[in-house]
Amino acid sequence: MSFTGFLSQLLEIVIAITLAPLLTGWVNQWRAWLQNKSAPSLWQPYRLLHKLFNKESMVADQASRLFRTAPYVVFGCMTLACAIIPTLSTDLPLAPAADAIALVGLFALARVFFSLAAMDIGTSFGTMGARREMLIGFLAEPALLMVLFSFSLIAKSTSLTTIVETLAHREFTIYPGMAMAGVAFTMVSLAENARVPVDNPATHLELTMIHEALILEYSGRHLALLEWAASLKLFAYSCIGLALFFPWGVAEADAPLAMLLALPALVFKLAIGGFLLAVLETLNAKMRVFRVPEFLGTAFLLSVIGMLVHLLLVH
Repeated sequence: MSFTGFLSQLLEIVIAITLAPLLTGWVNQWRAWLQNKSAPSLWQPYRLLHKLFNKESMVADQASRLFRTAPYVVFGCMTLACAIIPTLSTDLPLAPAADAIALVGLFALARVFFSLAAMDIGTSFGTMGARREMLIGFLAEPALLMVLFSFSLIAKSTSLTTIVETLAHREFTIYPGMAMAGVAFTMVSLAENARVPVDNPATHLELTMIHEALILEYSGRHLALLEWAASLKLFAYSCIGLALFFPWGVAEADAPLAMLLALPALVFKLAIGGFLLAVLETLNAKMRVFRVPEFLGTAFLLSVIGMLVHLLLVH
């Protein structure tokens, strides 16, 4: 393992942990502005984390060890997911493990622990939120896999670093399959990150909330880790979209100095993506929970059709 590889890997983890709350604050700020509301501070997510870390964690008497362990597991899975996505450089020591299937597996592992912890206390809202979360995962993860497989066919590898290097060196070409995969990925990202139209992160209405129902029983440092993990998940999905559809600007293994330009390029692309996410949430209304399977089913069909279109055009 080279020193530059270790440095780029460490830098990616530090950037993800540091910028993830900032991205959430950026989206919330633009969303408020677009709705003609008074916008919260850009640093509000950091203030929230600071406040929660300084509060005592209240745990129910019947909570098991799983309930206390789940926040750390979820936070670790999201951090590792951000670490294996090539956002600044493709020279990563974790590159052999940066596989598309492993990435989806990390999201699934975090979801399972999160849902089991929500049901551990035995409250009705926690169980309801866990069921909805597992339903979304059951429908969203296959669609995400199909999107990643569409790009794996182009790169002839499921390694994320290989996919980024291949796409960055290809001539600019518009693939019909990539357009369908882009729409499917956007739909999956909205559902996985509890954004409008699938869920509304700003509401606490009991009968419609999904993510908020899972964290009702948490407080203090446990709640801070889960909120931080939610920001990391949004950051990870944003970086996946940038790596697949806008891979330019990522430094290569033989160009360590390119990381000096990769960081401002990443911040710029994340700023544009956060603004577009706020626009999407403003233009759409929240759908009924019973419409979510249709929404994610459409995403899965689009991703499969996109992969089939690519196979037909190639062969």
